[in-house]
Amino acid sequence: MPSTYTPIATQTLGSAAASVTFSSIPSTYTDLVLVVNGGAAGVTDMCMRFNSDTGTNYSRTQLRGTGSAADSERNTSTSRIVIGSIYTTFTTTAIINIQNYSNTTTNKTAISRIGQADGYVIASVGLWRNTAAISTILINGDGTNLSTGSTFTLYGIKAA
Repeated sequence: MPSTYTPIATQTLGSAAASVTFSSIPSTYTDLVLVVNGGAAGVTDMCMRFNSDTGTNYSRTQLRGTGSAADSERNTSTSRIVIGSIYTTFTTTAIINIQNYSNTTTNKTAISRIGQADGYVIASVGLWRNTAAISTILINGDGTNLSTGSTFTLYGIKAA
C-alpha cells in the first residue's frame, strides 16, 4: 500500500545558518508535515513563518511537561510561531503538522510536538491568521544560528 507521506524536499545544513526556507511548495497536497532534527549555536526558540509574513498575524498555545511538572503558555499577535527550544549540544526533534495549507478560505494551523533537551515535551498549536495558500516556510533559531548537520524534511500528505 503506498504511503500518504510524499517527500517534497530535505535540507541538511553543511554549515551553521540563520534560517532554512522551503519555497515553491506545490499546492497538490491537503496537508504538510515538517520533521526537524537539529540544534543551534546556543539555547534559543525554533520559530516558523509562512509566505515571508513578518506581521503580527500569528498566535500560539503551548502545553509542556516532564512527567512530574507541567505548564502552559499562550502568545497572541506575534510575528512568528514558536515551536519550542533548541539547544547547543543536543539534538532536538520536532514534528509539525500544517493542516489545509493550500486551502484559500481558512486561516492556517500548525500542530507541533517537540522533545527538548531539558526534559520537557511540548505540544503546541500555532495559528497564522491568513487565508493565502502556504507556498513558503521559513524556520529559524530566533536570532541564533541553526547547527551544522541539522536536517529539515518537508512531506506532503495526499487526501485519503
